[in-house]
Amino acid sequence: MFSRSLALLLSAGILTGCAVGPDYRSPEIALSSSFLGQEGIDRRSAEHQADLTVWWAAFDDPLLTRFISLALEQNLDIAQAAARVAQSRAALRYADAALLPAGNVSASAAHAYQSVETPLGQVLNANPGFDRYGSLYEANLGASWEIDVFGGLRRGQEAARAAYEASEAGVVATRLAVAAQTADVYVTVRGLQARLAIARQQADTRRQLLAMVKLQYEKGIAAELQMNQADGSLTQAEAQIPVLEAGLGSAMNALDVLLGVQPGTYRAELATVSPIPVAPGLAASGTPADMIRRRPDLIAAERRLAAANARIGVGVSEYYPKFSLAGLLGSATAIGSGNLFTGGASQAQGVLGLRWRLFDFGRVDAQIAAARGQEAEALAVYRLAVLRAAEDVENAFSALVKREAQVGILTRGETSLARARANSFAAYQGGVVSLIEVLDADSNLLQVRDGKAQAQTEAARAAIASFRALGGGWDAPQASSDRLSGKLSTNNHR
Repeated sequence: MFSRSLALLLSAGILTGCAVGPDYRSPEIALSSSFLGQEGIDRRSAEHQADLTVWWAAFDDPLLTRFISLALEQNLDIAQAAARVAQSRAALRYADAALLPAGNVSASAAHAYQSVETPLGQVLNANPGFDRYGSLYEANLGASWEIDVFGGLRRGQEAARAAYEASEAGVVATRLAVAAQTADVYVTVRGLQARLAIARQQADTRRQLLAMVKLQYEKGIAAELQMNQADGSLTQAEAQIPVLEAGLGSAMNALDVLLGVQPGTYRAELATVSPIPVAPGLAASGTPADMIRRRPDLIAAERRLAAANARIGVGVSEYYPKFSLAGLLGSATAIGSGNLFTGGASQAQGVLGLRWRLFDFGRVDAQIAAARGQEAEALAVYRLAVLRAAEDVENAFSALVKREAQVGILTRGETSLARARANSFAAYQGGVVSLIEVLDADSNLLQVRDGKAQAQTEAARAAIASFRALGGGWDAPQASSDRLSGKLSTNNHR
């Protein structure tokens, strides 16, 4: 009878392919057929076209590429994410092992001296030849196996695997964020350096202007009001320099922290002023779903949803009985080690176990309700992540197009003011105007150049934001991307 029951359980455990609880299906969310700013991106012309997997190379700045490489190797946020992957990998191995039989070896040796004052000792002592000394030797090989008839362990394995995949995607997301932050801070540094040089030129120009007005005031040609205005204008220009210097120092420190080193480590390398990197071309082909499908943060959110779905099955499996098999083979003797492995000392045991929470369904109901609530939360998180991803792309595209338009406008203004400055200088040389008009023209030109430097910086930062929003910076295998991210259209999750 026992062997028949055992055979039935084994057959059920091996042949059953179903598991209790809902089977997972990828969520489907509606997105439009194109981004609002996609047409403007497609119209852009740029000298370099970016490869999305290594977009930073298209900025054609060797130092930027070097810093991003260092950040991906040394950044401590990436180190934390990698440690979380190691934890998830261990949890997955544990879940895999739960489906397999467990074995153990045990051995013991005991030596005892029996008291003759206890009731047992008095009875034994009454027998002739009673030996108060006794020894027991035992060696056993045991095995146990929980038969996953209703799939609770398989659902647990499914949840652990999805959590592991989410942690892997989390590492990729962290790497992308670090690369984008490094590029963003580097561009900010170059922009502040350009603006600081312009501010110093502006201060020099205002200083010359003040000296000229003072000279005219002393000769009685200029009024005191003009001198005070020139002095106030110089003060305003000089006040910008400490602000820009403080911002530049903070940006350099932030870059060092991203590289995982003490602030100030790479300041000497950054001291040499370089041009603001020019935003490369961006291939924005495909639908929004295609373009954001590769984002690792969405992959991670979808995998967390899959894990939450599997945990419902773990809870549902508690409604059903749990069956287990256990066996023991060994040898025991109370005589001595010389007889331990003889036929008479051998022992064996087989156990068919049953555990069923028959009168605990209230707690099981609560456990399942909690799991369903966690799944609903994970689904909302995923859907919100998709919408925010689309928002990121729209904002980045719009900022890139508008900032580049601003650069174009300011470039035309710079050209016009440069001509005006040349004309005023020629007039000054001809004795038609004073040096004050020349210095005023210089000041106006520098103001436009400062605005252009800001616009160029923001355009480059918007390009970086676009690459980040599209999940640029890693090469997602198509099969993995399709399996993890799922389809994006509007149907029910369940």
